[in-house]
Amino acid sequence: MRPLAADGWELTLLPELGGSIGSLSHKGRDILRPTPPGATDPLQTACFPLLPYVNRIAQRSFNFGGRRWLLSANFGDHPHSLHGVGWHRAWEVTHATAASATLSLKHPGGNGWPWPFHAEQRFALLPDGLSASLSIRNLADEPVPAGLGFHPYFPRFPDSRLQANLSAAWTADATQLPLARVPADHFGNWAEGDSLTRPSLVDNAHEGWTGPARISGGGGLSTLLSATGADGLHLYIPPGEDFFCAEPVTHLPDAINREGMDLLAPGQTLSIEMRILQAAPGSSRLQP
Repeated sequence: MRPLAADGWELTLLPELGGSIGSLSHKGRDILRPTPPGATDPLQTACFPLLPYVNRIAQRSFNFGGRRWLLSANFGDHPHSLHGVGWHRAWEVTHATAASATLSLKHPGGNGWPWPFHAEQRFALLPDGLSASLSIRNLADEPVPAGLGFHPYFPRFPDSRLQANLSAAWTADATQLPLARVPADHFGNWAEGDSLTRPSLVDNAHEGWTGPARISGGGGLSTLLSATGADGLHLYIPPGEDFFCAEPVTHLPDAINREGMDLLAPGQTLSIEMRILQAAPGSSRLQP
């Protein structure tokens, strides 16, 4: 698909590779980590959609509607299923202009998720950045669980910092399932802004996200990340890598076996919007 462009912004999409973003740049500066040429794995892309659930479902199984469901493995030999089915499917381009595009996906049910749904992603370049929305409509004749998120990869530099207003964090076990709710500053002083160079892996859910998160470093203007309809922010900060992820999500990992996952009636739609914007020069601290 040809790049979308407007006001110095350029966006490439990879509909055939999980409906992913290939790249997002502003006047030649990468805002998201660009996808390498010839990539065949959504984990190599700049961003991919999470649906109809986000993060992990423990042991690929859950109880719902009076029966036990077992999902197919979708992440190698990992014991849990991960991120839903959307990132493993080819999406269809249903609309495109010079600065916007719509991708759609129809899941018939089975093959990774029991119930049918229709999903849509809408991308639009704005004067100061990108708007990306994701929606899912329940096509089943019964209420079903659903969750949404985005998995953007941001470049990380030695001086990169993250500032975000959060109410709580979650520790995790060795397979990254949530263990206990802890104070929001458990993994970093995100309220004041903290370094993204961490001594050990951070792969943890955070709750109560309000206002934009600010990403700075690398000598450029700060990037602002915000979301409507998603108040969770999952942070993935692997040591020694040149990227990190700040993922807007609607629920915690394994929520389907716990609590906090939306339930969609037949025909009902759940939607979120993510914005990745360039901060105005001179702007500094975030407001809750």
